[in-house]
Formats: sequence, structure tokens, C-alpha cells
Amino acid sequence: MPEGFLLSRILFRFEDESEDLLGDLSAVTITPDGSLWVGSDELLGIERLYPIEPHIFGNHQHFPLGNFVELFDSEDEIDIEGIEYSHHYLWITGSHSTKRKKAKGKNAEKDIQRLSQIKADSNRYLLARIPVINGELVKVCSNPDDPTEKLTAACLQKTSKGNLLIDALTEDSHLGSIISCSLPSKDNGLDIEGLTVFKNRIFLGLRGPVLRGWAIILELELVESEPGVLTLKEIGESGELYKKHFVDLDGLGVRELCFYGEDLIVLGGPTMALDGALRVFRWKNALQHSGDSICGQDSGELEVLFDLPIKVGTDYAEGLALFPCLQYPDSLLVVYDSPDEIRKPRPKEIFADVFRLI
Repeated sequence: MPEGFLLSRILFRFEDESEDLLGDLSAVTITPDGSLWVGSDELLGIERLYPIEPHIFGNHQHFPLGNFVELFDSEDEIDIEGIEYSHHYLWITGSHSTKRKKAKGKNAEKDIQRLSQIKADSNRYLLARIPVINGELVKVCSNPDDPTEKLTAACLQKTSKGNLLIDALTEDSHLGSIISCSLPSKDNGLDIEGLTVFKNRIFLGLRGPVLRGWAIILELELVESEPGVLTLKEIGESGELYKKHFVDLDGLGVRELCFYGEDLIVLGGPTMALDGALRVFRWKNALQHSGDSICGQDSGELEVLFDLPIKVGTDYAEGLALFPCLQYPDSLLVVYDSPDEIRKPRPKEIFADVFRLI
């Protein structure tokens, strides 16, 4: 596969040198004021960075998400895996996954026991939107495009299983049995790692499960049923609450999504916790499907663009955003989980990459 062409690197300068931040960046988006917003899968908030010099973003500000939407609790990580800007809202998703405890390598008996333990952090079941005005998150405000309309912070309605999406997917013919047995992420269990929005249509990319080599992208629409609460809108051909799109990513799961016009850019990566291909695909005319769909590469609708460089044990690409760079208005900004130490020139600083997209 062709390797991506690195156009430039962008320096992120934070106020916090916590490894939970610099070492676990998992999502990124850009807003019209030029701010970059990034998320870590270990924290309970998101970070804003503003351009301070060419190719340098700083003036770091942390926004606790609990100040704007109601979380399940104040302790469990959200496992933020997607951030997207659309029409004055920032959309944020958690992974919606369960997790298996890790072996620590110190005591064999305890490690065997730990590998039997599966945990569900409630805050991972977050799918939320928050108004953003001039680089600031707010709970409620007037729509700058229509002062008679209110923009409100809200999240998908919580339930005993997590939220309304999990309730619906529990009955799904492909995903229901996997969710019902609480199969963890990294074990080919349910794991949302991609988020993008086109007008009122929300697309969620699943790192897992991958079914006989087919990755899954969920499409849904949300409506506000009461202040602060979102519900699923019927959008399928027969009143379903979501659509399922199956895509051939060479056996990889979805790591991130972003729109390029009406085409969908898909970052694929291994479902399991292992080193492997990080591959960028282009799904053409992704918005044209009125119901569930399946798209292989032979049709020409789905094409491989390039591979990202692979480094063993480090530099796992997790976040994508369209980004203007040099003479290319739509380059691809990539942020990394478990970044190589060479990306950290000084404490509180880390480099992201910009690749030529097309």
C-alpha cells in the first residue's frame, strides 16, 4: 500500500504535562475560530488549543464535560474516542465499551484472576453535544444564525444498560449477542472509536466487532425530547432507530471518521491490542444510502488512500480532522495515542502530523 505523504507537523503546547493527556490523545476537531479541540481517553473533559504561531497551538484551556452535561458519575473515565464540530455544536462520544483488566506481570496467580474480570465504566456511555461560541463551551445560548432558536447542551438519554443506543443495539441481529455478553473492547467487543457529523446525521465507527472482516459504521439521528436529553429518531426504511453500514477495511476496525465533502474518510486499525496496519480509506458518496448497506473495494466506492507509518509499540493513530496546510486546504491532521517520545520536544508539548489527503 502507498505510504502517506507527511506535509508538516503541528506542535501542541499544553498547560498540563500529565501522561493521561499527552500520552492518550484520541480525538481532534477544528472550529471556525481556528481552535483545535482534543480529547484524551483517560480524562473527564476536553481541551482547547488556539493558534499562537504558525504551526503552534497553545493557550490551553480544559473544559470539564460535567459542567455542561450530566455524567453518570464524577470518577469513571469517559474514554473519549470522538470529537466533531457541526453547526455550532461540539459532539463527543465515549467508547460505549466494557474493558478487561490487564495482567501486570508481577504475580501469575493474580494476573490470571485479573484477566477474568470485566468492568463497565458508566461514563463511557456518553454521546453528547455542547454549544461552542467563539471558542467557549456553553450550556445554552442563542443560535448565531437564528436568534429565535436556542442551542442547548444535551446527551443521549441514559438507561440501566447505558443509554438508548445500547438498548436498541442489544436487540440487533449482528451486535446484540456481543453486547449482551459484555464482550470487552480489544476482545472484538463493542467499541466506538469514530465519530463524525453531517448536518443532522451522526456516524459512529466501530473498532469492534469486526464480522468476518467487515467493519461497521452506525448512522443515527438524535432529537431533543426535553431540555438536556436526546432520543433516537426513526430513520431506517421500516422505522429503525439506526442504519448499519458494513465496509471492507481489509479486516481492520474503524479508528476514526471525518467527512470530505460527501465522502467519508475512514481510518482503519487493528481491533485487538496489537501492532498492525493503520490505513486511510475513502468511502465515496457515503450519504446516499437510505437503509443498511454493504460496501466492498471491488465496486470502486471504497478505496485505499494510504497507510500511516507503523512503529512497534507506539504512535497509534486515533484522531483525524481536515486541516489546511501549505497549499492544501484539506489535508489530514492526525493525533496519536501512546506517542513516540520523539514527539515530545519539551514537557507539556507534543507533535501531531499533517498528511496530504488527496
